[in-house]
Amino acid sequence: MFRNYLKIAWRNLRKNSGFTFINVFGLSVGIAACLLISVYIMHESSYDKDVENAENTYRLISSFNDENRIEWGLHFSANTAPTILHDFDEVVNSGRLMDNNLFYGAGANEIRIEGQQRQYHEEGFSYADPSMLDIMDVKMVYGDRKALDAPNSIVISEKVAKKFFGQDNPIGKAIYLNGNSEDPRTIGGVMKEFPSNSHLYYDYLLTLSGVEFGQGEQTRWIQSNYFTYLVLKPGTDIEAFNKKLNRVIVGNYMKQAFKDAGYALWEIIEDVGHLEVQSLTDINLHSNMIGYEEGKRNDIKIIWIFGIVAAFILLIASINFVNLSTAKSANRAKEVGLRKVVGSDRKGLISQFLTESLLVTFIAFVIGSFLAILFLPAFREMSGIELSIPWSNPFFIPSILFTAILVGLLAGMYPSFYLSSFNPISVLKGKLRMGSKSGGLRSSLVVFQFTVSIVLIIGTLIVSNQLDFILNSKIGFEKDQVVQVYGTNMLGDQVRTFKDELKSISGVESVSISDFLPIEGTKRNGNSVVNEGRDNIDQTVGIQAWVVDEDYLQTLGMSLREGRNFDRQIKSDEQNVILNEEAARQLNLENPVGKRISRYGTLYKIIGIVNDFNFNSMTADKVQPLALFYGLSPSIVSVKIKAADTHHILSEIEKNWNTFAPNLAFRYQFMDDSFAHMYDKLSRIRTIFITFAVLALVVACLGLFALSAYLVEQRSKEMSIRKVLGASFRSIFQILTQNFLGLVALSLAIAIPIAWYFMNIWLQDYAYRIEIGWSVFVIAGLSAIGVAILTVSFHAIKAALVNPVENLKSE
Repeated sequence: MFRNYLKIAWRNLRKNSGFTFINVFGLSVGIAACLLISVYIMHESSYDKDVENAENTYRLISSFNDENRIEWGLHFSANTAPTILHDFDEVVNSGRLMDNNLFYGAGANEIRIEGQQRQYHEEGFSYADPSMLDIMDVKMVYGDRKALDAPNSIVISEKVAKKFFGQDNPIGKAIYLNGNSEDPRTIGGVMKEFPSNSHLYYDYLLTLSGVEFGQGEQTRWIQSNYFTYLVLKPGTDIEAFNKKLNRVIVGNYMKQAFKDAGYALWEIIEDVGHLEVQSLTDINLHSNMIGYEEGKRNDIKIIWIFGIVAAFILLIASINFVNLSTAKSANRAKEVGLRKVVGSDRKGLISQFLTESLLVTFIAFVIGSFLAILFLPAFREMSGIELSIPWSNPFFIPSILFTAILVGLLAGMYPSFYLSSFNPISVLKGKLRMGSKSGGLRSSLVVFQFTVSIVLIIGTLIVSNQLDFILNSKIGFEKDQVVQVYGTNMLGDQVRTFKDELKSISGVESVSISDFLPIEGTKRNGNSVVNEGRDNIDQTVGIQAWVVDEDYLQTLGMSLREGRNFDRQIKSDEQNVILNEEAARQLNLENPVGKRISRYGTLYKIIGIVNDFNFNSMTADKVQPLALFYGLSPSIVSVKIKAADTHHILSEIEKNWNTFAPNLAFRYQFMDDSFAHMYDKLSRIRTIFITFAVLALVVACLGLFALSAYLVEQRSKEMSIRKVLGASFRSIFQILTQNFLGLVALSLAIAIPIAWYFMNIWLQDYAYRIEIGWSVFVIAGLSAIGVAILTVSFHAIKAALVNPVENLKSE
């Protein structure tokens, strides 16, 4: 019996090849989009789940309630991890990572391999406790997980090992950092790269064994630079453990440390500070509240949005099937009538129509899977993630088959019950109004399709406007025509001479030496300051302490509100400081120039106030307190150049570089490119939104195109009679299109408040955001109406131009 159902279904699909094509093609596109988004969601949800004992592994995080604004943090003192391991019976292992490029060796380095002269720029360095190899379940290619036990040891990734040593085992070889030949790092092991679904991304792990960044640093509670990881005993009560953390670490160790250091904070630290552990598998999707993680992690809200978009695209494609099947009821009514007359029961007819639905769905799933494979490389580029379709996952193919059956049954259920319900006598006597009973349902489904499409269009426009707003806002400094030259710390004492040589190049306006720049990826240094004489009385103010030279403000186009700039000729400037407006505001300084602030007991005189400028991502907090100190931080030289003859100026800079550092490649980047790179994540979200909004609209229009074709065919004789009676082209076109335009207009009315509500929630994540204006809704509405008119116009114009004799001669 099923074979007969299948054979008849195949004949019907071939007989109505146009509608079959639209059904299969639309559904295939929807399935391909759904598959790609599902792969993306599966990847983002799988972070760190392959780590052995992941369910008992946690990262320590903190929160600080500062006047009703909660600041989240990840950095802890060096002794936090060993203290917790020692004092807490629930903890079976602990470890630290430290990738703060403020400290020698962390972040990025120029490296030289033992026996070679050439220097290479490499990134992805972090200090790590030996225990981190066990905690993160690091797979070793050469050596074992004791590879970081020895002082000055280093573990490199397999990719790095192949790059520098080919197929040889590099254990025992030495690597020199930043031209320091007196401090070799001995390779203790080679590890597999961290997988793309790990929250870690390092290629070099430098041991923390025997390391101390300054005297007493390893036992000081008020110097926080380390990520802390804990492995707890299975079954540990996390809520009780968090309470114990706060009671012991905050209430005991930290409180005493702040009191000993003379910070007034010690009196309230238990009320405003809080520690808790974050599950290893939650790090990727649930760290959006932590400013330091901004741009590094995904957001669970984005995953939900993409999941909903995927479901809606598949739903829109399925609706096409329902709409076209019910609209085609006129052509199937006599078939149903005759089948019932010759003995077919309703159950048999339902089975027949469901077989057709399942056949269409299975064909579409095969084609959709092929399309997903075909467009996977483009989607990888779009998402910035090395995605792959998990064919080896034992649940993946069964899930696809189950979804195909589910979609086929759901899409085919209503048409099956609807078509099989026809009364054979009414049908054969021609009393049934073909295809009209379900007109209301079809209209509702078209409204639903266009509502979803318009919401996606509005979302796309708002995301685009927000990105444009961030990239083009006044940020308090000039990022255009500034070239950043990297690796200048390798020049040693010659860095100032190099700067002077660059200043003599025609077209160079200004040159500055500083690793502290208002773009992500450059150095940051959080300090605490208080007004002179107010130690132990006022709460300290957390600031960013940057080291800059005398040309910093000029090179980056920053302006002083009052006071003066640093002067190389004034030796005392090493004990002076320039604050930004926000720092002066938080220190409650009305006339700050001439006053002094204390940084860890050392006094600095305020000589100027620089206007606020954004130095963090504009998606995070607003401008934070900042202090500029005079000195050299020599890894980056920034060069402000004139717009004309950029190529010649770059050539001259490179020529100078090759003179000073012949063994080191010239590396540079324009600051505006670095600035745009900070918003890659938002840019990718925009691209994905645009792509799937267009797909949703295309699939919806496919259905509208087929539906209009069918309804024009049904009304062809009516239109012919109207033409005979004198109806104009315009009136016929209007009659055939106004119903569809009414549905799109209704969709627009429904979509606007929905889109406004959800996009307003999305914008709340941005410290600097746009106001949603009416122009967005106008553009979205005109786009939807324009596309709908184009879609239905083809058939409407064809009907208006046809010779009425052609349609009436059979009457």
